[in-house]
Amino acid sequence: MVPPVPPQASETQARRVKSYTGRVVYVYAYDLAYEMLRLPIPQLLGQPVAQFSVDASKRNPRHLFFYRPQMVRLQPMERIGPHGPVRIERSIKLLPVGAISITISVPFKVNSIEDLVVYHDLVFSNGALNDEVRHLAEEARKELAPYLIRPMPQLADEEAYTVFCIDAPLVAEDGLPLCAEEWFNDHRRDVAALLTQETDVHQLSRQESEESTGRHLSYYDNDLTVLDWDAALIVQEPNQVDEILYILELANLQLAELEAYDRILDTALERSYRDLTKQARARGGVMKELREIRIDLTRFSDELSNITKFFGDWHLARIYENISARFHLSDWHRTIDEKLKTLDDLYQLLNQDRMNRYMLTLEITIVLLFIIDLILLMMGRK
Repeated sequence: MVPPVPPQASETQARRVKSYTGRVVYVYAYDLAYEMLRLPIPQLLGQPVAQFSVDASKRNPRHLFFYRPQMVRLQPMERIGPHGPVRIERSIKLLPVGAISITISVPFKVNSIEDLVVYHDLVFSNGALNDEVRHLAEEARKELAPYLIRPMPQLADEEAYTVFCIDAPLVAEDGLPLCAEEWFNDHRRDVAALLTQETDVHQLSRQESEESTGRHLSYYDNDLTVLDWDAALIVQEPNQVDEILYILELANLQLAELEAYDRILDTALERSYRDLTKQARARGGVMKELREIRIDLTRFSDELSNITKFFGDWHLARIYENISARFHLSDWHRTIDEKLKTLDDLYQLLNQDRMNRYMLTLEITIVLLFIIDLILLMMGRK
C-alpha cells in the first residue's frame, strides 16, 4: 500500500495567514421620533455636527448619488477589551426620518478567525458595549428633543449589526500576499462560524456554512465582502472600507425604520377597526385620522427610500442589493404596502359611507321640500 503524499510545505504555508488586523464596527440604529426638523444642529454631546461624506473608489456611474446626513464624531475612549487595552472610536449620524445611527469601532489583532468570535457580544472591563451604547443613545435623545417631532415615549430596542473588517491584503507566513477568494474557499467554515457566533467550528454543518456565507462579493483579488443576517466580514484596504460600511449602515437603518413603520401601521389599523364600530357621528374623527396617517406614511416611505437610493450597476449597488436580500427588506416593504392598502380601503369605506349619508340627507331634504311645496299649493287653491 502506497502511503499518501503529504502536501508541499509551500502549499501549506500559503494558506496560513500570519495574523489578522483590523477593526470590528458595531452599528446600532434607533428610532427616536416620527421625524426630525430640517434644521442644522450646531453640536451634539459637546462635539460639532458636520455633513457626512464618503468617497467611492470603485467603478460608479457618472452622477454618483449618496445620501449625506448630519454626523458628529465623539472623542475616542480607552477600554480594556478581550485582548487588552483598545482605543474605540464613536460616531452618530442624524436622519430626518427621526432616527440616529451609532457606530462603534474597536481595533483588533488576532492570530486566527476563531479569536474574533468573542467580539460579537463585546464586554469591556467596565461593562457590556450594548449597555454603553444605549446610554449614549439616551443622552443624544435628550439633546435632540427640541428637534424631534412626535418623539417616542421611550427609547425602543435597537437594530444592531456587527461588521468584522480585516485589513487587506492578507499576507501568508512566507510574506506573500493571498488572494482573498482563495483564502475564503479554504476558510469558509471558519468564516461561517464567525458570522453565526459559533465557538466550535466543527459543529457547524456544511449546509449552514454554505448558507451563511452564500452572499459574498469581490471586486479586486485582495478584497472580499461576506454578508449574513446578523454580521458581515469585509476584507478590504483600510482606506476603502468606509464606503461599504456606510451601505451596510443605511440598510440596517432602513430595517429599523421599516420595523417602526410597521408598528405605527399596526396601531393605526387596530384603532381603526375598533372605531369603525362606533356610531356614525363618531366616525368623522376616525376618517380625519386615517387621512392624515395615509398622507404622512406615504411621505415617510418616500423619504426612507431616498436615503438608500442608488443608480447604476456597480460594486456598492451589488452590496446593497445583497444586504437588502439578507434583511428581507423587500418583504418588509410588501407587508407594509399591504397594510397601507388596507388602511386606504378603510378610508375609502368611511368616505363612501359618509357620501351615502350625505346623499340620503339630500334626498330626504328634497322629498320634504316637495311635500311642503304640495301643501302650500293645496292651501293656495283653497
